[in-house]
Amino acid sequence: MARNTLSRTLHDLGLSAWFGGTLANAVALNAAAAEAGSDTDTGRVANAGWDRWTPVNALAIGAHLVGSVGQLKANKQRVAHQDGVAAMSTLKTLLTAAALGATAYSRILGQKVSAAENPPSKRGTKPSKRTKALQPDLAAAQQQLDTLQWVIPALTGALVAVSSYAGEQQRPSEVARGLAGKDAAASGVVPT
Repeated sequence: MARNTLSRTLHDLGLSAWFGGTLANAVALNAAAAEAGSDTDTGRVANAGWDRWTPVNALAIGAHLVGSVGQLKANKQRVAHQDGVAAMSTLKTLLTAAALGATAYSRILGQKVSAAENPPSKRGTKPSKRTKALQPDLAAAQQQLDTLQWVIPALTGALVAVSSYAGEQQRPSEVARGLAGKDAAASGVVPT
């Protein structure tokens, strides 16, 4: 088996940053922004933090995607011939698509909130009563962001778990078992 250090590194570091940075911002940045003083300051601080994270997150996602394609190319024979690898690859692709979709939608909402400059906020993504009363569409965007800040780490965390499973599938004993299982299934024989 050839080494794929560069693609594996891009895959893993990109996914780690996507997961960890988003989780850290949800746990720490949004809560810390609430300590900024007024509800307007809270919105300003949260926007500044998330706006600074966006280009780093985009780079992390890009690195992950490039690494993922490299890993898929390097393992195309295993995907085709080892039992369970195609299913795992499909699951990873679906999770990646869901995480990308949630991240893109989150960014659209984030731009809307950021464009409002200093939207009053109780806590990063929690609209204040004033925002709810005067700008209900902005408050709705903040409330959706409040949910998405947890959805994205959940999806990327699931990707970390599936990636760990994929690594286990590369053990020589797993490759041998998977190849035997696929060959047996193709011939109609049930492996014991």
